[in-house]
Amino acid sequence: MAIIFGMTANVHATDLTQTLRGTVIDQDTRETLLGANVILLGTGSHEGTVTGLDGDFRLEGIPVGRIGIKVSYVGYEEKYISNIVLSSGKETVLNIELTESVTKLDEVEVLYKKKKSESGNDMAVISAKSFTVEETKRYAGSINDPARMVSSYAGVTGDAQGNNDIVVRGNSPKGISWRLEGVEIPNPNHFADEGATGGPINALNSKMLTNSDFYSGAFAPEYGNAYSGVFDMRLRNGNNEKREYSFSAGILGTDFTAEGPFKKGNSSSYLINYRYSTLSILDELGV
Repeated sequence: MAIIFGMTANVHATDLTQTLRGTVIDQDTRETLLGANVILLGTGSHEGTVTGLDGDFRLEGIPVGRIGIKVSYVGYEEKYISNIVLSSGKETVLNIELTESVTKLDEVEVLYKKKKSESGNDMAVISAKSFTVEETKRYAGSINDPARMVSSYAGVTGDAQGNNDIVVRGNSPKGISWRLEGVEIPNPNHFADEGATGGPINALNSKMLTNSDFYSGAFAPEYGNAYSGVFDMRLRNGNNEKREYSFSAGILGTDFTAEGPFKKGNSSSYLINYRYSTLSILDELGV
């Protein structure tokens, strides 16, 4: 009898332990997470471990019974798993999925103020300048003609005979490419010589144009037919809120412009311009 009691006492003195292991993965991508923290709860100790390269972890020597764990990882929501039963006859293997944490922050507004002279083409980084229609009215000798205005830019000169030919860094004026709304046009001038790109009077009325670009080099890939310079012009939209009319007379011609909305409250608009040569008027008057 004494021997039996002794063996029973030895069995109760031995603490039964078990191993807890598993893998930590991303819930959406199913990829394993390296460096996730796994901490035991409810054991009276602060034991824990970190997941390895394959997202796996292993905790040994845990007393059998019910335990809990906390799993955490940077950028993910913490996960608590309770009532994990550890039995002496079998290891407990867990497959833990973590969800990415989403934190709502206050909005950040970044404003960029574009320089007036900066080109509207994102592909052009140098040798490009944007100009407004108002500038063609302020530059000396421009006569509301964009071609005459750019002759004041560095490296650009005009024709001494009075035509609006553009000479960029000594290249021939025939190397200038004129474009309107992305479409290449041969020569936008009246009374121009065959094959030339300039002339005495520009056929494009500045009142019809909006901000345009002039390139004196380093052309964007879309300008493949120019070797001297590029004039990329765009037409403006009419006033879509109220109707406006203007009349002017000058050395280039006498013109009338009408613009306004097709229908009030609608964003669509029209823009009409008519110009008649001042020289023709003087000729008819016998001057």
